[in-house]
Amino acid sequence: HRRESGGEGLPETVAVNLWGLEAIKTRGESVAMVLALVGSEPIVEATGRVVRYELIPLEKLGRPRVDVLASLSGIFRDSFANVVDLLDDLLVRAAEADEPIEMNYVRKHALELRAGGAADDASTARIFSNPAGEFGSLVNERVSDSSWESGEELGETWASRNAFAFGRGRGGAKSRGTLDALMKTTGQVVQCIDSVEYGLTDIQEYYANTGAMARAMDEAQGGTGKVQVAVVESYARVAQPKRLNDVLRLEYRSKLLNPKWANTMVDQGSGGAFEVSQRMTAMVGWAATTKFQEDWVFTQSAETYALDEAMAKKLREANPEAFKNVVGRLLEANNRQMWNAPPEMLAKLQELYSDLDDAIELGTAVRPTFQRMDDRRIY
Repeated sequence: HRRESGGEGLPETVAVNLWGLEAIKTRGESVAMVLALVGSEPIVEATGRVVRYELIPLEKLGRPRVDVLASLSGIFRDSFANVVDLLDDLLVRAAEADEPIEMNYVRKHALELRAGGAADDASTARIFSNPAGEFGSLVNERVSDSSWESGEELGETWASRNAFAFGRGRGGAKSRGTLDALMKTTGQVVQCIDSVEYGLTDIQEYYANTGAMARAMDEAQGGTGKVQVAVVESYARVAQPKRLNDVLRLEYRSKLLNPKWANTMVDQGSGGAFEVSQRMTAMVGWAATTKFQEDWVFTQSAETYALDEAMAKKLREANPEAFKNVVGRLLEANNRQMWNAPPEMLAKLQELYSDLDDAIELGTAVRPTFQRMDDRRIY
């Protein structure tokens, strides 16, 4: 952050995604990030149980305490209530610590919120999730249904679904004012990836949460583009943070646009066609939420899956609905100005989509069961 911000120093607030299965697989790596940012360490009793997160003295820490906006998945919220309470207790104590505000951004922001009229309890809320008993940001549903007009709208969808504070005695109280204030001071969004099995481009939940969160924060800051997304591959030997766009480019080249991956997936029949289809939807989701809109990704996707006759034949025969979605997402990307499709390529895609639509409507195409990937709650 210091290098990329021109030596501006630490970000005042960092947003960290806490997902249930990721926490289990990595034994709490994302939780450890929160502790490190705030400047704290766990206190463990003789039985091995963590009973408290203790603030590290500033003289030992040697830097400011960074404020944290913790965004919980529904699974984490419901499965690790004890951890949520411990984190909330830590952040409240950090906000109340008798320390200079230039060395304690948690306290600084709490005081600013109170000066703006927020109640003491609301000023210390830092742990947010969906309404109690509910799951998901609904961003992926809107992208899947194409029921959105702008990236700003998707960012607002995320914010409205994640404005509920959790922790000791909070009970999921709506705290949109606190969330908005924290989003304005956020410089980094952090997402852990716990497995090579599912990457950012493989499922809908990553763009629906990480991507939409970053978009909401960018909009809260006036569209400055200063909010950065750091991806940490927890399964790697050295978990060096990587920039979001670099990870997206690598994943597209190594998976979706890799001929070996593409042929292997399509040879799996209906299920393989479905997997390709859902990655095309995710491609539109990332373009919508983070403005990752590089022409080569869409152009090569069209050449690989829609305009290659052999590949198109396999997809169409295996799962015509999925193939229609592949072509439809490419047309959608062009229509939404995410992609500047070459005129000749665009004409071929439009003709192909029309033919598919007619075949499905007339019943000349087999229609296998078409399940949304976002039904797989992996977070």
